[in-house]
Amino acid sequence: MERWQSIWENQVEYNLSESGVHPLKLSEILPDPTVLSDQQLGYTQTNGTQELRKTIAALYATANQDNILVTNGSAEANFAVMWSFLGRGTEIAVMLPNYMQLWGLVKTLQAKLKPFWLRESENEWVPDLRSLKKNVSRKTKLIAVCNPNNPTGAALHEEQVDEICRIAKRVGAWILSDEVYHGAELKGEETPTFWNRYDRVIVTNGLSKAYGLPGLRIGWAVAPSQFIAKLWSYHDYTTICPSALSDYLARRVLAQDLRVRILTRTRQILSENLPIVKKWVEDHGAHLSFITPRAGAIALVKYSLEIGSSELAERLVKEKSTLVVPGDHFRMGKYMRIGYGLTSEYLKEGLKRVSEFINKIQN
Repeated sequence: MERWQSIWENQVEYNLSESGVHPLKLSEILPDPTVLSDQQLGYTQTNGTQELRKTIAALYATANQDNILVTNGSAEANFAVMWSFLGRGTEIAVMLPNYMQLWGLVKTLQAKLKPFWLRESENEWVPDLRSLKKNVSRKTKLIAVCNPNNPTGAALHEEQVDEICRIAKRVGAWILSDEVYHGAELKGEETPTFWNRYDRVIVTNGLSKAYGLPGLRIGWAVAPSQFIAKLWSYHDYTTICPSALSDYLARRVLAQDLRVRILTRTRQILSENLPIVKKWVEDHGAHLSFITPRAGAIALVKYSLEIGSSELAERLVKEKSTLVVPGDHFRMGKYMRIGYGLTSEYLKEGLKRVSEFINKIQN
């Protein structure tokens, strides 16, 4: 998926593959950018500056700076966590569909994958916790979830979070909860975090999705201090430290007033654009359907056309200069992921291009 997006996202006229909200400009988070000229461009503290770690820790009940490791994006946080667990034969339970980084790492490092799926119900995606409970064992070292979920936009309920914690505790497994869409809830009710519910929880997050700041490349892991100390040693072998300028800017972004303003902007964008996607799907009711996302800037749209999702996406690029993510990238067959955190007019025109293609192939 990452290679697919990287190749085409700057070549097509309409990029509907983005999974975050329309990015902010530097001037929107730093009214006087000249202050950056006084920042020294040396190495920062490799686990993140003390000020930034304190600021992040304040977002998590009972956490302090020793519970935080700052990384270059949440993808690096996820990578470092998985690397610290994985080895030949290690059992890892992974929620699917998901951002497939974790699935790929499990396969590449020859661990044993134990998938458990989100299933479509009448109006939401529901985790198959019966399958999870049945398939984990004392050999299972880690249960990995994405909450809120990419690509479905689903968010776990309190009782589901607690049940996953009970299942993990029963076998002594750790939980890795990727919460990078936390704060991008459409109704404003924050998704329950796994943090502080079980003593073997690792939460990853960052500024790319809910905050609309992917270019800063700031992510973090929150975990018990002993685990963070261990994880820091893995970070030493990857990118060493965050960018000095990104660390500086992240401190400002996560200050209470600006953080609230940024997340309010995110929810406004999503609330304005989701009805556009809903109407578009309804206009193609014979061929398209989707479960309304609870969070995030992405919709997983199911279709009934006689064409595979990879072929559909490739033809959209070539014939309509429009980019979507095929469901095949999530092992989801006849689905496509559409990002709707864009400007409204851009979104409408991109969906119009997809409509033209659908009308062409169904006739």
